[in-house]
Amino acid sequence: MNPITICPSTLAEGYDSYSPIAIKHLFDGRQVSPFLDYTPIDDDNNSAAQEEFLHNQERISLSGVQPKYSMIVRNGKLALTQKGEQGHYILKPKLSDFRNRIYSSANENLTMQIASQVFGGEPAYITKRFDVKPDGTKRRKEDFASLAGLTTQNGGKNYKYEYLTYEECGELIRRYLPAWKVETLKFFDLIIFNFLICNGDAHLKNFSVLETESGDFRLSPAYDLINTKLHVDDRIFALDKGLLKDNAAESMPYGMTNSTTFREFGKRLGLPDKTIRRELDKFCTSYPLLDTLIANSYLSDELKENYRNMYLGRRDSYLKIGL
Repeated sequence: MNPITICPSTLAEGYDSYSPIAIKHLFDGRQVSPFLDYTPIDDDNNSAAQEEFLHNQERISLSGVQPKYSMIVRNGKLALTQKGEQGHYILKPKLSDFRNRIYSSANENLTMQIASQVFGGEPAYITKRFDVKPDGTKRRKEDFASLAGLTTQNGGKNYKYEYLTYEECGELIRRYLPAWKVETLKFFDLIIFNFLICNGDAHLKNFSVLETESGDFRLSPAYDLINTKLHVDDRIFALDKGLLKDNAAESMPYGMTNSTTFREFGKRLGLPDKTIRRELDKFCTSYPLLDTLIANSYLSDELKENYRNMYLGRRDSYLKIGL
C-alpha cells in the first residue's frame, strides 16, 4: 500500500491522513484513521467479512445500484454499525460492475470536492450522513420521486428516470418549499454542474428535500455526484424527458444543450435573466483549483486526463456557446 501524501477527503497536499478541514467537517474534530480494518469484501477467502457486510447492507435504507454500508466511529476508526446502532457515515466501495470500477470512489470524491471547493456547493461526502442529527435522531427527508408520488407500483421499475423533466422538478420545488426562490437557484446550479461534470445519473432519487431545524424544508446537500462517463456510455441527462417540457430543447440553436438552453431553463424556473447570466458566467470561468483537485485525486493518470477533457469539452464546446 502506497503511503498517503494527499488528504483522502479534501485532496489537499501534504497530509498522511485526513486534513484538519476534513477532520472538522467529517468527524466533528475527532482524529479518525483513514484505513479500514476490513479485508476487501470481494475476497472469496474471507466469508466472515462478507457476512458482516451483507448483514449491514440489509439494515441501511438507501437505494441505488452502488453498494452502501452504514458506519460509525468507534475507538478512532470507522466501523460497520451493529444491530440497533444509528450510523452517521456511509461507506461506498468500488462499483461491483462497469469499466474502471476500481476508481469509482476516487471519481465520486473528486466530483464532490469540485462541487464544494470550486463552485461552492454543499456536498455530503467516506460520506457523512446529512439526514442524521448529532443526537442520532433523523431529519425528515423526501426525494423528488416521492414528492411527485412516483413508486415502482405506479411507475414501473424505471420510474425515477421516465416521468419528469428537470423543469418539472423545478415546479416541485416551487410547490413544496417556502423559500423556493433561493432553492431554485441551487437547483439550477446543480443541473448545470451535473451537465459539466458528465453526471448522467442525476435521476429523481438523487435530489431530495430535507427538514430544517425550524420545521420547513430545503433542498438537501448535493449527493451522488460523479462523472458517470468514466464508467458507462450514458446520456447527457438521466431523465428520459430531458431538461425542458414539450421537447423545447430540441428546437434550441446548435442542436445540443448549451447556454441558450440553460437560459431558457432558468427562465422557466422563475430566475431573473441577470441571475441566469451571472451563474452561467461562473460555470464558464477557468479555475486553477479545479485542475489541482483533478491532479491530486486518486484516479489513474489516464482517467485524470479523461476527466479533465470531458469537463473542458462540455464547458468550452457547449456551455460557452450562445453566451
